[in-house]
Amino acid sequence: MLISTGDKDMAQLVNENITLVNTMTGSVLDISGVVEKFGVAPERMIDYLALTGDNVDNIPGVANVGPKTAVKWLNQYGTLDKIIESAQEIKGKVGENLKNTIPDLPLYKELVTIKTDCKLAEIPNELKLAERDQAKLIEYFTNLEFKNWLAELLQAQTTTTIKHEYQTITDKKSLDTLINQIINKKTGVITLQTTAAEGVTAELVGIAVAVESVAAYIPLAHNYADAPQQLSIQAVLTALQPVLENHKITIIGHNIKHLREILKRNAILFKANSRDTLIESYVLNSGGSKHDLYSLSLKYLGRNTTKLEDLIGKGVKQKIFNSIEIPAAAKFAAEEAEINALLHQQLYEKITQDKGLTNIYHEIDMPLVSVLANMESCGVLVDAKMLNKQSMELNKRIKELEKEAYAIAGCEFNLSSPKQLQEILFAKLQLPSVKKTAGGQPSTAEEVLLDLALEYPLPKIILEHRSLCKLKSTYTDRLPEQINPNTGRVHTTYNQAVTNTGRLSSNNPNLQNIPIRNEEGRKIRKAFISAPGSKIIAADYSQIELRIIAHVSKDPGLLHAFNKGLDIHRATAAEVFNVEFNAVTDQQRRFAKTINFGLLYGMSAFGLSQNLNIERQQAQKYMDLYFERYPNVQKYMEETRKIAEAQGYVESLFGRRIYVPEIHSSNIPRRRAAERQAINAPMQSSAADIIKMAMICVDQWIESSELPVKMIMQVHDELVLEAEDSAVDVTIAALRECMEKAAKISVPLLVEIGVGKNWDEAH
Repeated sequence: MLISTGDKDMAQLVNENITLVNTMTGSVLDISGVVEKFGVAPERMIDYLALTGDNVDNIPGVANVGPKTAVKWLNQYGTLDKIIESAQEIKGKVGENLKNTIPDLPLYKELVTIKTDCKLAEIPNELKLAERDQAKLIEYFTNLEFKNWLAELLQAQTTTTIKHEYQTITDKKSLDTLINQIINKKTGVITLQTTAAEGVTAELVGIAVAVESVAAYIPLAHNYADAPQQLSIQAVLTALQPVLENHKITIIGHNIKHLREILKRNAILFKANSRDTLIESYVLNSGGSKHDLYSLSLKYLGRNTTKLEDLIGKGVKQKIFNSIEIPAAAKFAAEEAEINALLHQQLYEKITQDKGLTNIYHEIDMPLVSVLANMESCGVLVDAKMLNKQSMELNKRIKELEKEAYAIAGCEFNLSSPKQLQEILFAKLQLPSVKKTAGGQPSTAEEVLLDLALEYPLPKIILEHRSLCKLKSTYTDRLPEQINPNTGRVHTTYNQAVTNTGRLSSNNPNLQNIPIRNEEGRKIRKAFISAPGSKIIAADYSQIELRIIAHVSKDPGLLHAFNKGLDIHRATAAEVFNVEFNAVTDQQRRFAKTINFGLLYGMSAFGLSQNLNIERQQAQKYMDLYFERYPNVQKYMEETRKIAEAQGYVESLFGRRIYVPEIHSSNIPRRRAAERQAINAPMQSSAADIIKMAMICVDQWIESSELPVKMIMQVHDELVLEAEDSAVDVTIAALRECMEKAAKISVPLLVEIGVGKNWDEAH
């Protein structure tokens, strides 16, 4: 028998029939191999381990007895029992340690002994490879999300048992029949095939429809040699208009936001009641597997479908969908529509079984789809000339930093190369290496450089160099390239189904990561400008997560501070440092601010000590004082941990679920991280829900007011609008009303609003 392991404890099992193989090192341990490696035979390994102990398994062994001493004693006396009997003969400090440990040695021996007499339901000789249970494997692979294995099983099953027939609509009569079916049923699936993922630039190629048992594809703009005659885009959209603009008809899709934007660009205002399988999947489990149709089909339907990249390719060889031949495109698109219909039946039913999830879906996430579509279509004006100037300034500073780095290092090197940084920092300059990479090399990660930068100049230069290079490549160089030539604006894409807390993210460009605490980041915000005769209005929730923790914890101290309009960090400092409110120093306020926000993220005393650059014991004292003054906060944290452990998820104030699967992990760091996530997630998620509700309110006000106002950005806890000068004052009043009354909690929701010609001025 072969046992594949690198664990030395397993050497006690080696005999004529058992050999150890370490596949990581290629070593093989038989009886002679154990003797050669450890100095004792396999049958003496238990005694050897009891004497030497094992730090990994928390077995102390005999103090100051290492492998050499253990081997010497076992060779001299034979067994552990004989060593104990002869303890009086062993002199010196090590002999004294042995005598002191004698009462514990039987326990150590028991702990290092691998139990080999367990009763088994089957013994190895009786185990035979049975014929695989296909249905059970599919169930296991689905639950465990082994997607590749599941796809292989389902592919084999699909090709042998399931046949799908889809229609291709190329004539007006068939189109009218299909549309009448939707009108009669008052529901149907409509999905689009386009030339790009971004709604602002994508052109319509085809439309897929599923209604009742019919799934069909309407090709519109396929362009390849010998492509057949297709219905015109305008004719099809005109025929569909009574369906798409009818609020009594329910349209099901996947990423309805994209559909809305494409239709709007084609003069169709989507007014139908909508259901979105992307949002449904996200509401059910925001932190689960991917929410694309391929993944959802595998997970919920046990059905393997064609991926888009399998059809059009990826990378430099990727094709545009309009170049795909219609038969292949029709099969792909019609199947997508059919899958959407089947998924909606399952997902929507699961949502409606829970009141909280129903509220999130109907009152927040689905209404937000149209808001985000409007924002993406509107875009934001940026000053390309200003950004180009900033790029040149950044480039100049980057070059200066490189020269400074070369002077300190005594040679030129690539500041962006981890390997060269390792050589310069740790080999040449001999800076302390505090962390290793997975490959065992000194780490040059940001947290390592931040520590080193407190004492050494080069790491500080490297950090600034990295920051400026990222700003230049991501924003000052890239933003001008992202200006849409038709609108003159930059149109980010807001992602509703990415973060596990419900917060929005954005890409192309990513507006969430523009730094605000340094001058370079603020300069970039200056390039986000208003149109002539207009102003930028920026409204930011003040300390919203702290206000939410005051509400959920019902802590009297926090409630009092917020309801009296006190500076919460100064109020916390007064409590923690036991001084009068007006006597709080700037440093005490800074410490209190770090404590307030740190505890939101479950920060430990060690983390707090690092953030404040103080001793761990002092940090623990501050935390103890904080919880003494705000006992309900600690109670809330403990209760939240218990809730997460019991049900595997926590909830926002409005019913959004955030799953924490690692809450039961046997890996302690992972479990601790899950506990921190469980504490913070309800606050972060509730804050995300509140600003979403505010956005819906603002969007409704804009539509009803018919004023020259646009909502153009949402970043973290901030909403950014663009309003013509004549509408600024009324917009500020409406914006404040919507944001401060978005949700009713035990403390006021405070909003800070600024106005300016650019985003930085307004913030």
